[in-house]
Amino acid sequence: MSDLRHRTRVALLLSLVASVPAWADNNVSERWQHQVEAISAGTGTIARGDAIGARLDTLGIAWKREAFVRGDQAGENLVADLGGPDKAPLLLIGAHYDKVPVGHGATDNASGVAAVLELAQALKATPLAHHRVQVVFWDLEEKGLVGAHAWVATAGRERPALYVNFDVFGWGDTLWMMTPAAEGDSRLVAALRTASTQEKLGFSPGDKYPPTDHLAFLKAGWPAVSFSLVGGDEIDPILAVFGGGKPAQVPKVMQVIHSERDTTAELDGARVDDALRVVEQGLRAWDAAATH
Repeated sequence: MSDLRHRTRVALLLSLVASVPAWADNNVSERWQHQVEAISAGTGTIARGDAIGARLDTLGIAWKREAFVRGDQAGENLVADLGGPDKAPLLLIGAHYDKVPVGHGATDNASGVAAVLELAQALKATPLAHHRVQVVFWDLEEKGLVGAHAWVATAGRERPALYVNFDVFGWGDTLWMMTPAAEGDSRLVAALRTASTQEKLGFSPGDKYPPTDHLAFLKAGWPAVSFSLVGGDEIDPILAVFGGGKPAQVPKVMQVIHSERDTTAELDGARVDDALRVVEQGLRAWDAAATH
């Protein structure tokens, strides 16, 4: 796709996204879908980053590109600051925006990026009381979580009170959460469980989860969780595949990601709005319970 055609398509999609200004409405899934389409239209990382930046500009959120080099690999993380109370602890929210060479990277991981952008809109409109918030979009996740590892390894980097990751948020009836075993009964998990029950959405927390950017934080001893939106019946087969097994039925996620099928045609945003409300309510309850 030529640069002009790409910019024209992105501008059209973003104008549709920007046409609905409020978070508390019935258009979350529609905005999410348009944003996934805008990001997926880019054939390279720069174009995908441009689509993210354009959305942040529309929301009035300041952002920057932060270049990094790790070993023989170089890339750019995109960093946006939502602000918050002075000297308050940091809540960091992120998703990787790079893709593998095949497919459009819609499920993996434009879907997660679009989820973070929706949360950014909500948290900018109504800031948290006890935490500052930054959002980061990681480069080179597909090369070994390179962007996230580079972030954590940067000298003087602030240790967040929590890092919240999104990877694969494309369909399904269940919010799947990676949470360390020791924190399985945490206030955040309890709040998410309550909110998911109210939304009649499946909720599956646990320490077994596919490898993604949260691991860079856990390896450094920094608190981190991760979210996916999938079918509840996919979780055990997904874990079986990552464990080297061969489930009787290959889950949809494993058929789509890293393949030519990873296009917007595979997305189903029917429960995205419910899932994002659950996450937002959980984070707000976690923030409200914070003591410093």
